[in-house]
Amino acid sequence: MEVIKSLDNKHIKNLSKLLLKKYRDIEGMFLAEGEHLVEEARNSGCLVEVVRTEDYQGDFGVKEVVVTYEVIKKLSGSVTPQKIIGVCKKMEERELGNKVLILDNLQDPGNLGTIIRSSVAFNVDTIVLSSDTVDLYNDKVLRSSEGMIFHINIVKREISDLIDELHEKDYVVMGTRVTDGENVKCIDKPSKVAVVMGNEGAGVRREILDKCDKYLYIPMSKTCESLNVGVATSIILYELM
Repeated sequence: MEVIKSLDNKHIKNLSKLLLKKYRDIEGMFLAEGEHLVEEARNSGCLVEVVRTEDYQGDFGVKEVVVTYEVIKKLSGSVTPQKIIGVCKKMEERELGNKVLILDNLQDPGNLGTIIRSSVAFNVDTIVLSSDTVDLYNDKVLRSSEGMIFHINIVKREISDLIDELHEKDYVVMGTRVTDGENVKCIDKPSKVAVVMGNEGAGVRREILDKCDKYLYIPMSKTCESLNVGVATSIILYELM
C-alpha cells in the first residue's frame, strides 16, 4: 500500500480541516484519535476511514490511508500523536428519553467529556447542549469522554424553547441553586426528569432558572465554596438517576 509522505497531499489537507469546528459542521465529520476511540467509533457505526502509520497493526474493516508519523502529526490535536486516527461521521440524534441532562453554556472541553462519562455511568438517556456550549467534537472532549460519546444520545437545542416542550410532556425540570434549593439526597425522583447544569463561572442563566420546576443543591463543607461543574454534575446524576 502506498505511503503518503507529503504534508501537502490533497486528501490529508482536507482531513486536517476537520480540526476546526467550522469544517466539522460543514462536512458532518470529525476525527477520533487513538485506538480506543477508533474502536468505539467502529462499534457505533460512525467510522468511515482510518489514517495510520506504517508500523500500526490492526484492521478496522474500513478504508485505510497509510502515512508517515510526520503526516499523522498534521491531523493530531495531541502533543504526542497516536499512530491511528479515525475519520468519523457525526452521530445521529434520537428521541430524548425520560432522563435528560441539559448543559447551558458549558465551555471547558474537559468538563464536557467528564460529564458525558458520568451520564453514561448513571443511565442518562440524552444530553442536551445549548448552542453556545463547547463543540461536542472538539478533540479534548473526545479524549476526556474516553469513548463514552459513542454510547449516549447527544443533541443541540435552544434551551428555553426545549423546557417549554418538556413541560408539555410532563417532565420535571430541575435547576441547581444553593438558595431555596432542596438537598439532592432528599429530593423526589420523578420518572421523567430534566436536570439543568450551567456555565463554569456564571452557572445557569437566570431566564432558564426561572423556567425550572424545582431547585436542588449539594450539601458540603462551608470551607469549600463550590465544586467543579463536572464533579457537581456527577454527584447529582448519581443521586437522581
